[in-house]
Amino acid sequence: MSVPGPSPAGEPRASAFDLAGLLSARGHEALPLMDRHVNPAMAAVLRTIGFDQNYVRGEGAYLFDNQGRRYIDCLGGYAVFAGGRNHPVIRDAIRQAMDLNLPNLPGVGTPRLAGLLAEELVRIAPGDLPKVYFASGGGEAVDAAIKFARAFTGRPKVVFCHRAYHGLTVGALSANGNHEFRESFGPLLEHTREIPFNDLRSLEHALFDDDVAAFIVEPIQGKGVNIPDRDYLRRAKDLCRKHGALLILDEIQTGLGRTGRMFACQHDGAGESWQPDLLVIAKALSGGYIPSSAVLMRDDVHAATFASMQQCSRIQNTFGMNDLAMAAGLATLHVLRDERIVEHAAEVGGYLRERLAARLAGLEMVKDVRGRGLMIAIEFGRPASLALRAGWSLLHKLDESLFCQAVILPLMNDHRILTQVAGHRLDVIKLIPPLVLSRADADEIVEAFDRTVRACHRLGGPVWEVGKKLGAAAMKRLAPARKG
Repeated sequence: MSVPGPSPAGEPRASAFDLAGLLSARGHEALPLMDRHVNPAMAAVLRTIGFDQNYVRGEGAYLFDNQGRRYIDCLGGYAVFAGGRNHPVIRDAIRQAMDLNLPNLPGVGTPRLAGLLAEELVRIAPGDLPKVYFASGGGEAVDAAIKFARAFTGRPKVVFCHRAYHGLTVGALSANGNHEFRESFGPLLEHTREIPFNDLRSLEHALFDDDVAAFIVEPIQGKGVNIPDRDYLRRAKDLCRKHGALLILDEIQTGLGRTGRMFACQHDGAGESWQPDLLVIAKALSGGYIPSSAVLMRDDVHAATFASMQQCSRIQNTFGMNDLAMAAGLATLHVLRDERIVEHAAEVGGYLRERLAARLAGLEMVKDVRGRGLMIAIEFGRPASLALRAGWSLLHKLDESLFCQAVILPLMNDHRILTQVAGHRLDVIKLIPPLVLSRADADEIVEAFDRTVRACHRLGGPVWEVGKKLGAAAMKRLAPARKG
């Protein structure tokens, strides 16, 4: 390593840092280093399910490994790449922000770009939500939304749905309807209540005691891609208004074009004029580069927290309005608008969903193909035929998520399609690719699913062999715990 020395003018000389050289020399150590220093359990999972590829490049809807193989990315960094991986316009905007030597994070001072991004978000928001609070991630934004709701209503309780996923910070975790994430972390926030999703009667019952600050809900649940009935959101808002509670709409995953509309709440009976009281945005807002999130809200909700000069910093964070995140957000909105990406997601998503449904129709283990835009689920169910039912039952006895894992592995290895199981103990595979996915990519995905799922219907076929291997690995992992 070089040692800084004085420049000819007597100025300190910065030492060179060669990132490309570092990756060239040690990039192959990514998984071993993760195993040693970061998360050994996750490293073991990646090896077990065959997701330990050494990716070296991302572009648009694709990932490329160190052997030059291209993968269609239907995981999309968990839906952050609305404009695709490494979009040149967003990347250039961040480079411009750095080249301008902006007075980033002045602390007690005016951030240069936050107001500009807030103005753009208010312009595209459903209804009238003129105030914006910026944070660094979805969970942090959900925590802030809960604070705003409690401050405005003076009430403690937060109602959420079974299978809801709003993040993993302590506040967001307290409203997480996937209990595997909550286990062993001790008492969470008090005054929360879980209800079934898409059940207005249960919501009204939960609101009846008039102690509820907010009902927080996803317009489409990320865990399982569960779509509510028409008018569910609008009627939920009416119930909240009736009982003096606020509606927090979590569009962290569904917002900014994912479902073929700018926001998922704009589908069906919600309409253009309908609005929540608070709207949470994250993921795609970052452009896939700089973590960023935002809470949009009514004027009076905002004013209840920031009620005076003495209270102007009651909710704050260090990096929420940093210039690089704001530049990435502005560029992302520019790309969504200029390249008509939202409209593209609606068109290609509809095409992909219809073709999947048509090709998989009649297969006894395919229960449903559903979704909106480029948020699509393929749900499987227990087969009717005796032989297949026996294999299905065995895999589910070993691990309730094992069947879908046995499907996504050949999708990856044989067809270079990266997908995910839609949640713990779910027989659902989820597709949330970058919104620049092409029709040709969609055709390739359909062909891969058709071949792979049909192989599931041949007992003893490759999918069942994968299932047995994964099951054996699961049993091996459980053996030490059983001995203990």
